[in-house]
Amino acid sequence: MTPYETARNLVQILLKGELSISQEMIREKVKMAVSMLNSQGMAEGLSIEELIKEIETLYAVWVPQGSILDNKEDLEHIPWLYDCKSSISWDFWDRYQRYLEEEKAWAPATVSSLDQLTDDVLDRLEKPQRSGSWDRRGMVVGQVQSGKTSHYTGLICKAVDSGYKLIVVLSGLHKSLRSQTQMRLDKEFLGRDSQVGRAFDTGMKKIGVGLIPIAKELKVIPGTTSADSGDFKTSIANYYNVPPSGSDPILMVVKKNKTVLNNLIRWAVNWGSQDPHSGKKVVRDFPLLLIDDEADNASINTKKLLFDKDGQLKSDQEATAINALIRKLLNSFEKRVYVGYTATPFANIFIHPEVDTDEHGEDLFPRDFIINLPAPSNYVGPVQVFGLNADSTAELDQVEGLEIIKTVDDQDEWMPIGHKTNHIPKHLPKTLKDAIRVFILSCAVRIFRGQIIEHNSMLIHVTRWKSVQGLVTNLVNDELRALKLRLKLGEGFLLKQTLEEFKACWDCWDGEKSFSETSKSIVGTDLQPLVEIPEWEDIVPILYDAAARIQVKKINGSAKDVLDYEEYKRNGLSLNVIAIGGDKLSRGLTLEGLSVSYYLRASKMYDTLMQMGRWFGYRPGYLDVCRLYTTRELIDWYRHITLASEELRKEFDHMERMNASPNAFRLKVRTHPSGLIITGISKMRNGETLRASFAGRIGETTVFHRNEVINLNNFRATEDLIFDLNQRIPERKNGNFVWADVPADKITEFLSRYQSHKNSRFASSENLISYIKKQNSIGEITDWTVVLISNESAKVEPCKIAAQDVFLTVRKNDVKSPIDEYRMIKSRLLSPLDELIDLPQMTIDEIFELSTESRRKKILESIKKGSKRWNESDLETVTKTPNGEIVREKRGELFNSKKGLFLLYPLDPKSIDSEIPVIGFVVSFPSSKNNETIEYKVNLVDGEYEFEDEDED
Repeated sequence: MTPYETARNLVQILLKGELSISQEMIREKVKMAVSMLNSQGMAEGLSIEELIKEIETLYAVWVPQGSILDNKEDLEHIPWLYDCKSSISWDFWDRYQRYLEEEKAWAPATVSSLDQLTDDVLDRLEKPQRSGSWDRRGMVVGQVQSGKTSHYTGLICKAVDSGYKLIVVLSGLHKSLRSQTQMRLDKEFLGRDSQVGRAFDTGMKKIGVGLIPIAKELKVIPGTTSADSGDFKTSIANYYNVPPSGSDPILMVVKKNKTVLNNLIRWAVNWGSQDPHSGKKVVRDFPLLLIDDEADNASINTKKLLFDKDGQLKSDQEATAINALIRKLLNSFEKRVYVGYTATPFANIFIHPEVDTDEHGEDLFPRDFIINLPAPSNYVGPVQVFGLNADSTAELDQVEGLEIIKTVDDQDEWMPIGHKTNHIPKHLPKTLKDAIRVFILSCAVRIFRGQIIEHNSMLIHVTRWKSVQGLVTNLVNDELRALKLRLKLGEGFLLKQTLEEFKACWDCWDGEKSFSETSKSIVGTDLQPLVEIPEWEDIVPILYDAAARIQVKKINGSAKDVLDYEEYKRNGLSLNVIAIGGDKLSRGLTLEGLSVSYYLRASKMYDTLMQMGRWFGYRPGYLDVCRLYTTRELIDWYRHITLASEELRKEFDHMERMNASPNAFRLKVRTHPSGLIITGISKMRNGETLRASFAGRIGETTVFHRNEVINLNNFRATEDLIFDLNQRIPERKNGNFVWADVPADKITEFLSRYQSHKNSRFASSENLISYIKKQNSIGEITDWTVVLISNESAKVEPCKIAAQDVFLTVRKNDVKSPIDEYRMIKSRLLSPLDELIDLPQMTIDEIFELSTESRRKKILESIKKGSKRWNESDLETVTKTPNGEIVREKRGELFNSKKGLFLLYPLDPKSIDSEIPVIGFVVSFPSSKNNETIEYKVNLVDGEYEFEDEDED
């Protein structure tokens, strides 16, 4: 441990127990710690100001509370932890907690949150000493790269402390990820290096938590090692006499692989006894905790469900190989617990809860609990990277994305979509050359800041084919080698040209802010503490040093690919690497100090996109030098999925307040269009029909065609509708044209003619027509109010639409939109007040009262959960924006679900250089107690999906 780390740990010890920690107190304790070390000759070279800055950053982190859905119908399970807590020796947990505080310098709030959240899960598992047969199933949901591994490591520590004997961790499909997970658990749970031998050998090398001085030796038997060939083998288990019995706990980290899982099952049941009911061998009195890391990957049964003629599940159901073996492994133990961990849980939630066969046992639906882990305030996730449009319906506030994304638009010829294994990429595209230079700049900035022994990584993911990855590696190596030589040996014109290339990247970022200006927009926010931002003159002398440290590595999925950052750090060195690979690199493998990502993806498996985002996570002290290069299509999809995910997280929180069960959440998600966005592809794989309801929701166009023929068609459809309605004189409200009591067939006729853009959220004419007709069949939404919005406050000339003078609505176009579409930037089409246009004043007053109360509850809950975004004074603010969900609820109550609202927005065409006003619409559906679901067609890239060959990458 360095003197700096010793000082930091000492300050944290001095601050423990303090209820209110101020900047003055931190400064006082830092000086006290440095003085104590100075008296022992250990404070030489210590920077008091740097230490104060880091401690302030640590104590500025806060973590909100998590949300939990419980199965209240399970009367057999009795919460047990808090009655037993004082009698359990928490040796493994206490050691791990010290490791997080002292070695990993976790913020106190984060450690405290982990302690509480792991207790929340452990209490929902069964007490390991409970007699008889028992089975618990749950799921833990966390953001991508937010600390799920730390959570299940903490859970493993506490489970072993409390009496669980066999811990099996299912870790990915490939050797490299399994090996990485084993290394992590070696360091943070075993405390020994399993790669060299077995942890129960007394001469084994101690690592990680094993170096923490404690009173007694903590013994765990590893049934697997971190070596390339270290996955479970029956012969090795037998050789080392590893039975599922005895007093010592056993840890196994295994791939999701048929051979491995079959071997594990055979080994386990070999020690079992015959069950009198099933006739199968079962291991007794040896509680199993099975942790399924990335539970949405390979664990889901994607076989089509079989139903009888009455619509009931058949007793015999097929299962995919990995799913069947996981279930069989669980059924091999009398006492068993399954906990799935994932950042994208929606496919797991779609698992049918009643599937339970004689051959495979119960499916993996998390019937007993789902816990939504909160992300600490210093977490950089999809919302922070891509931003979030305001959505009054879901009570989502506007969030500006970080200005770190660069659009790649020169890759098509170099790496065409759909290329095969024999593709030969030629010269690197300019955007990739720029990205390499930006990575060198990022490394140089970190050296300037004194972060010289911190790791730096760059990710390049452009192809899934190993052969093509090899060619890309050669090209990148050539480019990097040339840059190193030019920086080292260049003089005169050559050096000047090289520095100009770097300065062009430094001065210009996406044609807007410079590299340093982008840094300034991030530094000083909650996500990035105050750090020094260098000038160009400070960077020039460091460029060669930064470039010279960088090496290029191809990552193909073997254990030797795992980058041993720890080995470098132990030797006082940093690992600076450009890592090139495909899905094996992008899904799971850790890249420490990841600052620059160059990411192209030809596959259209959008349900895995979030898992691929290695740029999410924590970037202490260097977030401002992080950059993401990717395509416009991927940026759009990440924003799309981010919004859908946030809407469903809000739904989760709402259902927690309603004391709903996991199965109730499943049913809710199944009819929520956002759930279908995320889960659509996985359900299409197994042939299940998707169904959704629009009750209490809206259909809204937000993306439009630039095609003049299509826009003219939509304009004429609008004119024809208005001419038809003009047989009655419209009412004028706030300048808008309003027609009441319009028959539903007028709406469906318009929608059948309107050509909506395939990328416009929830505005598929086909789906909307289907839902309206379904509701009409039960006497609902038969009458409509149609409104032609005329925005008199806009400074534009009126336009003639069906003989009416209409002032067009102005919405700014996203300048980064693809050439064939018009996409509104940072705004929605709907103005929330427009939904009130046909409601009586008494109802409007009630809506504002309820909206204000809803907002107050949201603020109060956020304050209680530790959010620092709000304070008590915000509770007194009266909202000026109605809550859309409440508006539609009241519309349903007032009109008995019979009246819908159809809003037409003619948009100013100037932003897309068109002569024809672009027509957008919003359909506001009332709530319904009898709402019908429709077969919902998820429009994801015209229904084209590619499934990658896992053996190729």
